[in-house]
This record gives sequence, structure tokens and C-alpha cells, in this order.
Amino acid sequence: MIEETGAETVEDTVVFIPAWNEEGNLSAVLDELAAGLPGVHVLVIDDGSTDATAAIARDHGATVVSFLENRGLRHGIAAGYREAQSRGYSYCGRVDADGQHPVDELRRLLELVRSDDCDVAIGSRFAVDTEYDGRRYRPSPSRRLGIGLLQTAMRVRLGRRFHDPTSGMVAANAKAMTELSDPYVSGAPEVEALLRLKAAGLRVEEVPVTMRPRASGESKLQGTKAVKLVATVITTLLFFGGLRRWRSTPAS
Repeated sequence: MIEETGAETVEDTVVFIPAWNEEGNLSAVLDELAAGLPGVHVLVIDDGSTDATAAIARDHGATVVSFLENRGLRHGIAAGYREAQSRGYSYCGRVDADGQHPVDELRRLLELVRSDDCDVAIGSRFAVDTEYDGRRYRPSPSRRLGIGLLQTAMRVRLGRRFHDPTSGMVAANAKAMTELSDPYVSGAPEVEALLRLKAAGLRVEEVPVTMRPRASGESKLQGTKAVKLVATVITTLLFFGGLRRWRSTPAS
């Protein structure tokens, strides 16, 4: 079940934030969005938080969709795109609730999608160009190993190099929302999303961005979490066809 609060919206762009027990970080994220993207609506997908996450979101004027229990990030991502689509938005952005994603960078992604340069723009910490030369983010040796393995696996499966396959900073148009709003069946929803977009023939642009260190919590690419994440991503890449068939099979 889902409990919903907040007013209906009519403008064409929404930014959604999956959040679970983020009372310590969410206020700053919402304040930055309000200052940097005035007039853009904000939707918080509250993943069964037991703290004040939902109350803080409401106090900041965000629409809140609350799960009655913690369901995990893959459900929060799907719900965000599904809500954006069902409410009639033409464009949506996604940022994480931990404060890593500067609003100025999200604005750049949204501008690319709005100008029809691509259907989906994904912010990358590791992609480089003349402005973003790679020196802005210095992962540890263990993180570099995990990132390298992920990049190699993505290149084999997608037929192109993808530098930051687990990025949570995204802008998408309505066509992409259709592909991204179905429930995710793998433990690597961002990777599954890329495979869906490729299968649908949609245009995905990886855009170099600057991200901040997370305000709190631990990285997914450290210690045993790194091993589990790499294994999950590779499993998703190898068995995506089977996952798609399983997802599309009607329940008996």
C-alpha cells in the first residue's frame, strides 16, 4: 500500500528524490532545489522511513508518496518515474537524498533533455571532457578497481563505454519515463534502466558532472559492498533478457 499526501501539480517538470530515513540531509537538498530550480515541482518517494523524512518534505512544499514499509531503492526509483508519468509531466529529474548532486548540474541535464538532444541525460562523476578533466573526483584504489570492473562489463553489454553506471543523477523525457517506470527485478536498477533504454532505442547521453562527497552514509563501492555490487551488476547484464521475459509474464 502507498499513502499519498500533497497537492496535484500542472507544470511540465518534476524532480523526484527516493529517500529512506534522510531527515539529516533532506532539508538542505530541498532548499537547494527550490533556490536553483524555482517553479519545478518536487516529489519525495518516502521508502517507509521511521524518522521525520516525510514531515520535512511536506514542510518544504514537496509532494510526498510514502510506502508503508521499507521496500528498497529499486521500488523507489520505479515509483518516482511512475508518479511523474501518471501526473502528466513531460520531463523529470532524479537526485539522491544524501546531498551529492548539485542542482546546477541537474539543471544542465534537464536542459539537454528539454532541448531534445537526448531522451535521457545521466550525470557522470568519471566521464571527462575539456571542462571536466577527471581531476574533480579521486576514488580510492579499491573504488577504482570496482569502477573499472563495472565499466568493462557495461562496455561489453551496451556496446559503448559507460563511465558511471550506478549514477543517481538523471533527467528524462516522457518517452523514457515509460521504460523506466515498470518495477525493477534486479538489484542494480540503474544498470537495468540502461539496458531497458537501449532495448527501446532511446537516446542516452552520459554527461560529465561534479558531485559532492555524500553528506552521510557509506559508499556502495567499499569492502564487501563493492564485491556484491559488481556481482549484481554483472548478473543483471548477463541475464537481462531473462529478467525482461520474467517481468512481462502475466501472473497466474
